Amino acid sequence: MRASRLLSLLLLLQTRGRMTAPELAAELEVSIRTVYRDVEALSSAGVPVYADRGPAGGYRLLDGYRTRLNGLTSEEASSLFLAGLPGPAAELGLGEVVANAELKLLAALPPEPRSHAARMRERFHLDVPGWYREADEIPFLGDVAEAVWEQRPMRMTYRRWGPREVERLAHPYGLVLKGGTWYLVAAADGGAPRTYRVSRISAAELLDGRFERPGDFDLAAYWEEYAAGFRARMHTGEALVRVAPGAEGMLRYAVGAEILDAALAEAGPPDEHGWTVVRLPTESTRHAQWLLLRLGADVEVLEPPELRDLMAATAAELSGLYGTPLDRGHAGG
Repeated sequence: MRASRLLSLLLLLQTRGRMTAPELAAELEVSIRTVYRDVEALSSAGVPVYADRGPAGGYRLLDGYRTRLNGLTSEEASSLFLAGLPGPAAELGLGEVVANAELKLLAALPPEPRSHAARMRERFHLDVPGWYREADEIPFLGDVAEAVWEQRPMRMTYRRWGPREVERLAHPYGLVLKGGTWYLVAAADGGAPRTYRVSRISAAELLDGRFERPGDFDLAAYWEEYAAGFRARMHTGEALVRVAPGAEGMLRYAVGAEILDAALAEAGPPDEHGWTVVRLPTESTRHAQWLLLRLGADVEVLEPPELRDLMAATAAELSGLYGTPLDRGHAGG
């Protein structure tokens, strides 16, 4: 443990230049007294650490000195793909490992590229989850990640849609982070690979032994095919709608840019009032109603009849609930 801390202290000085004892203590999460002892140990080992006195003082390395002790551990190397995702890395229990790997990489770079990398980290930040949603509770993500990495079979209790839970003996092939949500790709009970939402795993037990991961399994290719199939399964119906001029932005927000752009590419020119007729894929009548009501009177459903009737009935209910402006004026008088 102390050897790792000494190396971290050395790399901090090499990467950042002069640092005070309180700054080093804060970075290493130790006491200032411990920093004093560690600096003395480095100096005794022949590392040219110098102390500058005065208000602008601190510890620094002799100009031109660079350590070659910057090799990554296997864990740190395997964590590099998460270096831009501190949140997911922490969820997987790799937050400290990623930080150490990043520090070693910075220490290995010459001054100019290191300065560029530091500016990139300061000026660009990736926040994966969408707005207006709470993060999933994923208490078994660490167990699942270990099973994936070690190729260990796992017995899990999975909560399907509704109150029903099922038991599965799973061979975990990989983890996917999509829109801030973790998904497990696993072959369960001897079947083909399937996708499971990790937050719905209510119990997980890693079993002894290892399973053979298919040599031809490609996680990225599987996920691309699964995502395409999911979209196809989700959009099983269609709706023909008229959209008011200027309402395309709100419709794009409601149904998604990809869907609306494809619909507009196939649509005819606007009518004499500027309204455009587009055909949109729908998940269900109720879901389409929920989406299109966001646009209020800026959209009119033409087909199917059941969706048009549902929109009309909802508009009548809203009119009865709120009344007309004239009714509100009489009520206030």
